[in-house]
Amino acid sequence: MFKRWLLGTAMATAALLTPLAASAEGKDIVVTYKDDITTLDPQIGYDWVNWSMIKSLFSRLMDYEPGTANLVPSLAESFDVAPDGLTYTFKLHKGVKFSNGREIVASDVKYSIERAVDPKTQGPGAGFFGAIDGFDDLAAGKDGGLKGIETPDDSTVVFKLTRPDATFLHVLAINFASVVPKEAVEAAGGDFGKKPVGSGTFLLKDWTIGQKLVFERNPDYFVKDMPKIDSFTVEVGQEPLVALLRLQKGEVDIAGDGIPPAKFLEIKNSPDGAQMIVDGEQLHTGYVTLNTKVKPFDDLKVRQAVNHAINKERIVRILNGRATPAKEILPPLMPGYDNDYAGYDYSVEKAKALLAEAGHPDGFETVLYATNTDPQPRIAQAIQQDLAAIGVKAEIRALAQGNVIAAGGTEGEAPMIWSGGMAWIADFPDPSNFYGPILGCGGAVQGGWNWSWYCNAELDERAVAADSMSDPAKGAERIAAWKSIFTDAMKDAPWIPVTNERRVVAKSLRMGGENNIYIDPTRVINYDAIFVK
Repeated sequence: MFKRWLLGTAMATAALLTPLAASAEGKDIVVTYKDDITTLDPQIGYDWVNWSMIKSLFSRLMDYEPGTANLVPSLAESFDVAPDGLTYTFKLHKGVKFSNGREIVASDVKYSIERAVDPKTQGPGAGFFGAIDGFDDLAAGKDGGLKGIETPDDSTVVFKLTRPDATFLHVLAINFASVVPKEAVEAAGGDFGKKPVGSGTFLLKDWTIGQKLVFERNPDYFVKDMPKIDSFTVEVGQEPLVALLRLQKGEVDIAGDGIPPAKFLEIKNSPDGAQMIVDGEQLHTGYVTLNTKVKPFDDLKVRQAVNHAINKERIVRILNGRATPAKEILPPLMPGYDNDYAGYDYSVEKAKALLAEAGHPDGFETVLYATNTDPQPRIAQAIQQDLAAIGVKAEIRALAQGNVIAAGGTEGEAPMIWSGGMAWIADFPDPSNFYGPILGCGGAVQGGWNWSWYCNAELDERAVAADSMSDPAKGAERIAAWKSIFTDAMKDAPWIPVTNERRVVAKSLRMGGENNIYIDPTRVINYDAIFVK
């Protein structure tokens, strides 16, 4: 996730909602977010707000049972995996149509995944497809597509891998593998993210920039009884406190930015609090990126120093205790989490000593980026104060999420980024997902999410070797390999792991369903499965 504050983990006042009674009859719901959506292009979008919307606009060969991480075929009617783990054959459902009316065929699958890998797309998901034959050439900008994707007929897609990949079925279920029509992408002229054409549960009917997006049920969706609502409107530019007040009045159904810490106890202790609050664990780590290409963070001792400088317990208190201090890259619920790893303890003395060893006895000046939605600026201020205690003067730049993402992954200029509000939530429940996109060399590219610009070629080789253990009998060996990879990555200190945060969502009293569709492990909010009571 999320990518994304995700799983979130796992999303100025807009037009007012129509009267509640009419809304209830039509099963139309309203969701709010402070920031506008940057794109709905599945091969590009990768933040926790747009991730769930993209999931519902497009289809993929594989998907997950709602509220779970259990893989099931989706666009694929069936699939077969060769005994050596190098060939995957998928048969497509016949008659599935894009929203432009054209039937989906095998060549659409091939085109879409090639588009995700092609550097011209400038998407952050290319590295997920690294096991497909031909990946290296296409990722290097050479023409010819992916020779490892074959389409012998309109209903059959065959993947040839250069190595086994234990995560490959998960990869085919993430947004980057969403199937798009080439003619619509080309017709949009670079604006496909604003004019999406897919085959998912919903269609984008209207997008008023800075105000709202309106999604309506896809009448031609190929899965029976999905979705459960007729439409949802995403109002943007809505301050979280205002959104929460409107939710309490019944004008809003889901406050997408969650419950601001200042209101959490009030809502929790209110008569309807138990029915309004959805609170659950997620595969999440919030962290500060340290740009290893920018001085002085190109110095290991400096990175280690600032790791020792941060009082994580204080940040947990800012979050009303809705988190635990993080000591490593993986969250505690993820296989491969190392219970015995001590991490960098909070020690001003150790931090100052390391800075002196690095030649900065009086500290230095830097810039800390953060999103501008509460409580992220307050957390950034706490980090700023901790850094000041060791002589580091950090200027805070609190910006809209899209601007922070650009500073980290497009321009690559941000020395430090507090990831809160868009911190990493797993795309799928496997430790590899906490490495490749955000710490691997493949993510340290323009448009990528490795905002530390950290690239350790030896760890990359070990990561490939771990994921090549596709035999279930080697599951324990594979997880042990990943555990050591993350422990060794922390020796290089490209991050300051700060919190493992629970996701807390506020929903109106008329919304039904289990909590896991509001804190879906692969979608953040599962718009396909939520419903009005």
